[in-house]
Amino acid sequence: METILIIEDDRELNQGLAYALEKEGYGILSAFSMEEAKEICGREKADLILLDVNLPDGEGFEFCQWIKERQEVPVIFLTARDLEEDALQGYELGADDYITKPFSVHILLKKISVILKRSVSVQRAVFDDGFLKLDFDRASAQVAGEDCPITPTEFRMLRLFTEHAGQLLTYSQLLERLWDCGGQFVDKHALAVNVNRLRKKIEKDGHKYISNVYGMGYQWLD
Repeated sequence: METILIIEDDRELNQGLAYALEKEGYGILSAFSMEEAKEICGREKADLILLDVNLPDGEGFEFCQWIKERQEVPVIFLTARDLEEDALQGYELGADDYITKPFSVHILLKKISVILKRSVSVQRAVFDDGFLKLDFDRASAQVAGEDCPITPTEFRMLRLFTEHAGQLLTYSQLLERLWDCGGQFVDKHALAVNVNRLRKKIEKDGHKYISNVYGMGYQWLD
């Protein structure tokens, strides 16, 4: 049974979400502040986190950064903060989705189901949709049943894309995760060159995987 941590200081909403999720068979952990959430994460393991931005002891952005530095767990923001820069900040920090209030509980439940299924598939370190097959443990790739030469950089890119399928990865997020950690400086143009080279290798026979979100970044089509 998957466990979901709800971090929401509105007690009525927190309880309402807990009730809806329990009906779907999920285990529930509830916190009403960042401090309480950190204490829970120190003793319990959540499979997904629902996170408000406005919390009594700080902003959810701070907690998202804190948890992502310690473990790879899916995060969905649920917030009244509907400004574009807030949503972008959430995605920059690695959130899987950013949902503004009011929202449909039915749609939220579907999003949670999709993200949790994707998270399980990522743990197997294999992507296979029948046309493109990627084995990250063996560093091998096949396109339409034929071996496809993929560089180490392209494998890192593919892993990042498939781990965040359907999620916008901004230019700066991709540059930081793919190159900055190695002390290399790469600009947005070099990133575009690498993405286009990868597309030519894997996007054939009408199969499209990487979408360019103009002026923002790239998205692996889920």
